[in-house]
Amino acid sequence: MTQLSQTAARAWTISAVSYSSPAARRLTQALQREQFATYGRADDPEATDAAEFEPPCGVFLVAVGQDGTALACGGWRTAGPTTAEVKRMYVSPTARGQGHGRLLLEALEHNACRHGMIRMILETGVSNHAALALYGSCGYTLVEPYVRGRDPQINRAMSKDLSLPQKLHRPGR
Repeated sequence: MTQLSQTAARAWTISAVSYSSPAARRLTQALQREQFATYGRADDPEATDAAEFEPPCGVFLVAVGQDGTALACGGWRTAGPTTAEVKRMYVSPTARGQGHGRLLLEALEHNACRHGMIRMILETGVSNHAALALYGSCGYTLVEPYVRGRDPQINRAMSKDLSLPQKLHRPGR
């Protein structure tokens, strides 16, 4: 991260919100539109029950800029006894490239750990190069698909063991 992006990242506030909150809905709908434009299809965020992101079974986070604008979101929900699934990670186009996705992902991982999760899984699209790079740089590795019926030409499943010691991200290194 550059000095500018470090400053921008500090200007954000990350808070837990209801998945059904207006800010969460606005951001997840923007994610759906972007996925549809890229792949010609996308999961409907409205089809997900907000209760899936309620503690202790999950959380949904929204990052807000200094001006109060919701700029990013993401959540985790329980996928198994000690496995959490990252869902609906999204950073608005105007806020990309500033390290906010990494901060949001780290916040999700820490929250999941506090709730006894030791493994994170997620899916992303094969054409989402920025997400693939982010997840790879944060210790996620490709795994076999865990959702039946997903198109392997579009979807990539990834996993991270949260119980292993992780190298801390050091800006500029």
